[in-house]
Amino acid sequence: MTSVPVGRSWTTGIVREIERPTDQLVKIRFEVADRTPHRPGQHYVVRLRAPDDYTAQRSYSIASDPDDPLVEIMVEVLPRGEVSPFLHEIAEVGDEFELRGPIGRWFVWNDDVPSICIGGGSGVVPFVSMMRYAQRTGIDPRLRVIASAQTRERLPYVDELESYGALVALTRENHHDRVAAHIYPDEVKALAFGAQRAYVCGSVGFVSFAGRILGDAGISDENVRVEQFGPSA
Repeated sequence: MTSVPVGRSWTTGIVREIERPTDQLVKIRFEVADRTPHRPGQHYVVRLRAPDDYTAQRSYSIASDPDDPLVEIMVEVLPRGEVSPFLHEIAEVGDEFELRGPIGRWFVWNDDVPSICIGGGSGVVPFVSMMRYAQRTGIDPRLRVIASAQTRERLPYVDELESYGALVALTRENHHDRVAAHIYPDEVKALAFGAQRAYVCGSVGFVSFAGRILGDAGISDENVRVEQFGPSA
């Protein structure tokens, strides 16, 4: 098995670029001190510290290509969240944050394995890192991506996903000639042909749904790697 680097110590990330593409998303690009190179599919932990030393921390998938000099995350603002509203409303270029990463070995894409990725909403973020890596290294035929969201506005990186050739499945509005609906089993079967592994990232309900349609497409459970997160707007 290929060795996967993991950052075990806290370090400092300085915000070099920040963009708020919607009222619910913020993209932050950090310059990370003593950076450990990451693999597509890994994540970072961001820790906030209050004046009374109260801390809150959350994990966010990395969107950047490993060759990118900055580490990029895309954060969705969660209702009653502690970290995501601060990042969306308060963070500015030049701010310093406590970071730890990259973290995760299980969800890393081994680029020699033809794979299919299915992401729901902000669950597409780790697949953006995989896409960017695949395009830079010329192995994009080995990686197929399906991205689902309620609307186009609520799908991070939608333009980049379309440019890559990902299937975009919107559930509450038509998308080109595709009628609004959840992912059709036939759509998955076509893209899963020849895939040896599947990656799924999204809410608990979405992950369960994606697992069922991957099974129908012939991808066995032991070849499906999952990351799921809590309630999502």
